[in-house]
Amino acid sequence: MEKEKIQELKSILKSRLNRPLRYYTDTCTRCGICYDSCHAFYGIPKKEYSPVGRAEVVRKLLKKYTRPSGFLFPYWGDAMKLGDAVLDQVFEAAWSCTGCRRCMVNCPFGIDTGQIMGVAKHLLIENGTAPEELIMLADAAVEKGKSIDQFKEGYKQVIHDLEKEVQKKLNLPSPDGLIPMEKQGADILYVGLAGAHSIVNPAIIFNAAKANWTLSFFEAVNFGFFAGDPDKTNFIAQRIIKEAMALNVKEVVIVECGTAFRILRALMGKLPFRVSSIVEVIHRYVEEGKVKLNKNSVSEPVTYHDPCQLGRNGGVFEEPRAVIRKIVSDYREMSPTREQNWCCGGGGGLVALDNEDFRIKTGKAKKDQIVATGAKIVVTACENCVSQLKTIKGGYGLDIEVKYLSELVCENLAIQSSE
Repeated sequence: MEKEKIQELKSILKSRLNRPLRYYTDTCTRCGICYDSCHAFYGIPKKEYSPVGRAEVVRKLLKKYTRPSGFLFPYWGDAMKLGDAVLDQVFEAAWSCTGCRRCMVNCPFGIDTGQIMGVAKHLLIENGTAPEELIMLADAAVEKGKSIDQFKEGYKQVIHDLEKEVQKKLNLPSPDGLIPMEKQGADILYVGLAGAHSIVNPAIIFNAAKANWTLSFFEAVNFGFFAGDPDKTNFIAQRIIKEAMALNVKEVVIVECGTAFRILRALMGKLPFRVSSIVEVIHRYVEEGKVKLNKNSVSEPVTYHDPCQLGRNGGVFEEPRAVIRKIVSDYREMSPTREQNWCCGGGGGLVALDNEDFRIKTGKAKKDQIVATGAKIVVTACENCVSQLKTIKGGYGLDIEVKYLSELVCENLAIQSSE
């Protein structure tokens, strides 16, 4: 590895070494509690797939380049030099972790492996060896943010076609205006994804509730965050913030995407509008009577998978369960649940990579949970989780259906008169 590149990577290490990170790398006692907390280690019981095994790679680099003992006595504490082989270890560590933070919940010292892996991903970005799929997707999102006016007319035509599906579901006389865009002063700016399902189902719910809303031109997913690029993460998030401020909306509602919700809700500082998940909004409409559901209309056993970013890292636990219980007559909780719920294995950008065999193996904990419930329908509220749960279903031959919460709601909506 060239000296200039080593200097660049050393600068990244030093710039990321804040007090929490120093605490995390100094405090770990290798007690092993995190081993039993990690879905990857559960499925592939090797040290390198444990939280402490991943963190050790970063710790050894920090030891080498930020501590005097790393310079003077590198063998004491296993300090490790930067190099191509070491960067391969960094890659393996970073991309076997979904950032679910279940290990942090169980760690007696609260060590955040997700933050440590953020350093690993940042090194890979600087080295030019981050996953190409995620880099390309992040770059596309950045380009759209820079050239949004070129996309608007074509996107509006796509949305007009989707309005017909909303019209059909709600038995309305006209599709016009059912998915409004660029609406000044709306109560809600809804941010969806590229898939039609992420727009049509929420649009049905917003119209059923007679909400004053408008649709964002941007997708909520932040591939800059998945890739580990701080600058692109901020740019992609700022597109939505600027759009919301320009439209003067009161609330930004994020699609069923746990990471997108967490970024805007918790990682972008104080914002001049409220940030909510579509899950919270659906629950609010149901509780206020603005959306009516056909009660007990699903008799098959149903369970709910907590997305890590929405649940454990976002605190949204009870709202989806309350909505589901209005619809189903046989609800079965997974065990463990809520904060202790097992990660499905598809978060952190992993579901976008060519790693299906790995994700099937590391999805074993989630498979075991689902099988134990005897449920025939698994409901969740995250795009990545739905994709991964379907991968688990196919990989293990499970006899289940996987549904979005918004999908379940729309299927069991009590349609009101259009008068």
